[in-house]
Amino acid sequence: QVQLVESGGGLVQAGGSLRLSCAASGRTFSTYAMAWFRQAPGKEREVVAAITWSATSTFYADSVKGRFTINRDNAKNTVYLQMNSLKPEDTAVYYCALKLPSSRSYYYTRVDDYDNWGQGTQVTVSS
Repeated sequence: QVQLVESGGGLVQAGGSLRLSCAASGRTFSTYAMAWFRQAPGKEREVVAAITWSATSTFYADSVKGRFTINRDNAKNTVYLQMNSLKPEDTAVYYCALKLPSSRSYYYTRVDDYDNWGQGTQVTVSS
């Protein structure tokens, strides 16, 4: 069993920045891919960014390219999402996801790829 705990959400004005963190604990003794998803009210959960175990490859949704950065620290079992130039349309609950086990060099972008999820953290961007 894997537990994921997110932190770093909050209220920010448009143009501001936030950094989300997600710490994994439990059965994390194998290689695993990670990702951030978000879900706005009335909308489906969508991928924001994904990263391989080796951190050599990343994926970004078109809507966040150039503004968000995903990275990870495997020694701390933690993945981060740096969010800059935030827009009101970025408002959503952000979820951390972990796929275990996974290849060292693949990332995954579908909700169904992941079987471990955090509880979510609210990000609200005011205009």
